[in-house]
Amino acid sequence: MPKGMGKMVAQNKKAYHDYSIEETYEAGIVLQGTEIKSIRAGKVNLKDSYARIEKGEVFLIGMHVSPYEQGNRYNHDPLRTRKLLLHNKEISKLIGETKEIGYSIVPLKLYLKNGYAKVLIGLARGKKKYDKREDLKKKEAKREVERAFRERQKM
Repeated sequence: MPKGMGKMVAQNKKAYHDYSIEETYEAGIVLQGTEIKSIRAGKVNLKDSYARIEKGEVFLIGMHVSPYEQGNRYNHDPLRTRKLLLHNKEISKLIGETKEIGYSIVPLKLYLKNGYAKVLIGLARGKKKYDKREDLKKKEAKREVERAFRERQKM
């Protein structure tokens, strides 16, 4: 199965609006206890989360996984830092790319693939305000063209 494909659990739409994505990587995620049950139930929020490289390892910071309702004392901290699993070659490439000013690592989507939770992370560069406006104009123009095409098809 290609990267980014699987049963999508959560998506970070804000990342596509605020950043231009240069490259994507598929990463496994280290989970504790009942976190996978909460993820399968779809109780995840990727908004305002990001990834950071520390001591040659990649960590996901700010991802909120709600506590599992039947988990009682085995539940976890919802905002804890989670380790991402990547190949050493990919990590070294990310280290080199993020040293450049303006680049950061953001999670784009969380999905289940062959029973495992995977995160699609993207090497991103922040957009300026005028870039965001330009993207909205393009999106609106595309929508207008599709609407006109549908109207023409009805006749």
